[in-house]
Amino acid sequence: MNIWVDADACPAVIKDILFRAAERKRIMTTLVANQMLRVPPSQYVRAVQVPAGFDVADHHLAAQVQAGDLVITADIPLAAMVIERGGTALNPRGELYSAANIRESLSMRDFMEGLRSSGVQTGGPPPFSQADRQAFANQLDRLLARLA
Repeated sequence: MNIWVDADACPAVIKDILFRAAERKRIMTTLVANQMLRVPPSQYVRAVQVPAGFDVADHHLAAQVQAGDLVITADIPLAAMVIERGGTALNPRGELYSAANIRESLSMRDFMEGLRSSGVQTGGPPPFSQADRQAFANQLDRLLARLA
């Protein structure tokens, strides 16, 4: 099992949780982004820089993921690709994507995108909170115990 991180928009506090988990559980954790990332010196953590471009990091992640891997992403289409490949997808706010809920998430995303493209101001997600951080850490612990 490997952990893959869609790192372009992943909050720093979530990366820190992942760095600690990688060391504690000795799980290879790879951050993928289209910019240089700083990662702590560790045999379990590495960063991969992909070229700039729309969904380049997502396509790289989707191509690398294998059954049993865990991907951290807020990108719902990427989460759907991960699930199709037999991986597990976890949102940085602690929401676990599954075969049971990914279609609904994709539909809601498409609906909101349609509203935005027609000029409706939908706002963005709420600010990242301590409760989000805790929800992620709890879900990650449960997943690592189950997947390991």
